Amino acid sequence: MLCLCNLRSNVQIQRVFMLPKVVKRRVHALKRLQVQCANIEAKFYEEVHELERKYAALYQPLFDKRRDFVTGTVEPTEEECEWHSEREEEEELAEEVKEKAAIEDAKKEEAVPREDPKGIPEFWLTIFRSVDMLSDMLQEHDEPILKHLKDIQVKFSEPGQPMSFTLEFHFESNGYFNNAVLTKVYKMKSEPDASEPFSFEGPEIIDCEGCLIDWHKGKDVTVKTIKKKQKHKGRGTVRTVTKQVPNDSFFNFFNPVKASPDEEMDEDSEFTLAQDFEIGHFFRERIVPRAVLYFTGEALEDDESFDEEELEEGDEEVCQHKHHR
Repeated sequence: MLCLCNLRSNVQIQRVFMLPKVVKRRVHALKRLQVQCANIEAKFYEEVHELERKYAALYQPLFDKRRDFVTGTVEPTEEECEWHSEREEEEELAEEVKEKAAIEDAKKEEAVPREDPKGIPEFWLTIFRSVDMLSDMLQEHDEPILKHLKDIQVKFSEPGQPMSFTLEFHFESNGYFNNAVLTKVYKMKSEPDASEPFSFEGPEIIDCEGCLIDWHKGKDVTVKTIKKKQKHKGRGTVRTVTKQVPNDSFFNFFNPVKASPDEEMDEDSEFTLAQDFEIGHFFRERIVPRAVLYFTGEALEDDESFDEEELEEGDEEVCQHKHHR
């Protein structure tokens, strides 16, 4: 689809040139005011970040309780489990019909005692499988590891520190790596760019930093071992060598492409980094706060409805995407 940004920009420049000099002078004064507005807006978003940090402390006890219910370390009370939903009532009725139909078969066989599952099995893995943005990163060899994922938390930078947020992935003891927590830090900026002050729309992610995963021997799913045959030029003998090469895995998420202020990135690296920023933002804004709704699929329905509305009302093409709140 044709991008109209350059065309619009040319029209806007021509419009300014056509103005009388005295009017153009006043427009320049308005632009100076607009830059001042952008600087005030930047301060506003800094205070919003502080407010988010304050309220994160209020949310955290509820998220801790969610983790305890998911992992099965705490069993919710009857009162905590009370929930009425027309859809769930319909599903329960359908289940009852199925159960009644299977009673005769069950009577024919000796009932085998079955232990109730602990907590909510594969809670986070189910979310990963359900959300397109995450399932695209998920590989079959990642799934047994993500079954050990207990919780995902968002931590905001402290007052006086550069603006950032950290995603913490908490794992139970497992046979894959020694880390109890894997982290991903997203560094942010909330100030207008000196060269493009009018493009400021709020805080944006400017860089991210992963962590070193302490893999158990032979368990690193981010690499794979391949065998290659090499022929000696002089003797003509052939030998087989093994080497490790990168392997597709969700856990590459913790070893991101690095943004360099000095060197220009190639197009593929820029695209990969933009995707990474998008995923980090999605974890922070959607997945972590509304995890149960992504587990049940209700949030996915909301997201689809939102996307459809955007497509109906949006422009022909967005030429540049900024990652901000």
